[in-house]
Amino acid sequence: MNQLQYCPKCGNKSLNWDGEKKWSCGQCDYTMYHNCAGAVAVVIRCGEEIFLTKRNQNPAIGKMDLSGGFVDPKESAEETCRRELKEELNIDIDISKLKYLTSAPNVYHYKDIDYNTLDLFYEYEVSEKFVPELEEHEVSDFVWIKKEDINLDDIAFDSQRNFFKTY
Repeated sequence: MNQLQYCPKCGNKSLNWDGEKKWSCGQCDYTMYHNCAGAVAVVIRCGEEIFLTKRNQNPAIGKMDLSGGFVDPKESAEETCRRELKEELNIDIDISKLKYLTSAPNVYHYKDIDYNTLDLFYEYEVSEKFVPELEEHEVSDFVWIKKEDINLDDIAFDSQRNFFKTY
């Protein structure tokens, strides 16, 4: 987080990171917060099997992941679930059938910056397994798997590994 050194208000090389959530300028008293970003993860379930994707970009390229992503400004978490599933898998969902499960903190490391996220977990049940049209820039493959067969070492993010320990 030390890459940001120049104050956006006064232009001096006086911006200091507090190591947790904010930068402050010792010259002009400017403060910039690095708040948590909202993100969603959707457990698509068909009977006893869960749908996982294989990441095709960093962080954690090649690791398994739940479909989801970051909440856009002026978007609800449920709308994010719908948008992300459409973008990644080209499927349309009925957001009224999403079931909120839990939330968990996470750190998303991207291009030398740690983004603190609050991951919101949802479950979406389908009556039959499907083969999606993958957005190959983001997702390289998928699998339907029983939760007891998930290898936590193959999961991309700490929040999801912790989630699967109790799901």
